[in-house]
Amino acid sequence: MNILLTNDDGIHSEGLWAIAETLSDIGSVTIVVPDRDQSGMGSSTTLLTPLTIQKNPSRVSKITEVYTVDGRPGDCVIVGKEVLMNDNIDLVVSGINQGANLGLDVFNSGTFGAALHGYFRSINSIAVSVKYDERGVINFPSAKVGAHIAKYVLDLNPENKLLLNINLPPCQLDEIQGVEMTTLGGRAFAENVEEIQNGRRTHYWIKHNREVEMKWPKGCDVDAINRDCISITSVYPYLPENNSDLDKHQILSELENLIK
Repeated sequence: MNILLTNDDGIHSEGLWAIAETLSDIGSVTIVVPDRDQSGMGSSTTLLTPLTIQKNPSRVSKITEVYTVDGRPGDCVIVGKEVLMNDNIDLVVSGINQGANLGLDVFNSGTFGAALHGYFRSINSIAVSVKYDERGVINFPSAKVGAHIAKYVLDLNPENKLLLNINLPPCQLDEIQGVEMTTLGGRAFAENVEEIQNGRRTHYWIKHNREVEMKWPKGCDVDAINRDCISITSVYPYLPENNSDLDKHQILSELENLIK
């Protein structure tokens, strides 16, 4: 099985290499990522300037095909499919993102935007993100969870292709409180604008770091993560009755066994 692995944090992301290691045990992995941090780019693509592709060394012995693109996450998926993998992709995995992608914020997310481009091309696609802990630290033991879901989707190969947004709580596997199929919540974070004086010039720095204070309904992704549960959100335009290929009970049962 052929897996295209991408992200929006770039080639040096620890989350990228954590899940690359676990994915290399279940399929042939080609890594195609931006050559720099492209967070917040959503599903945007580069249309007005040409792109370049650079081959890079790998940190994982089983993975030899590692490329950077001087564009956005969406560009990486397009280039991966059209140029580097000769249309031969069974699954797109985007992540692991450093920071959660929850609620309506997914539509700003380059991590989710890359997965969306895989889905646009009739490829099963998943976006994987992990929340920072209270100290602002990211841990990646949950790379096993992302790889387990990837294997489930590969084995399932549903007729109606899947687009899944996965969020992982900031704790060790044995501390995770459960696994939930969720819906998208509202906006989990809003923007602050920081004004900076530099000589006679004034600069404005937009920061996506203001947590929204509201009550999240049970069953949404933000509520699940706040309770240290894994959140799996199906984001695709089919009615639930047309997506019987996704056996929610089976995948939840398998993941519950994994984290015990």
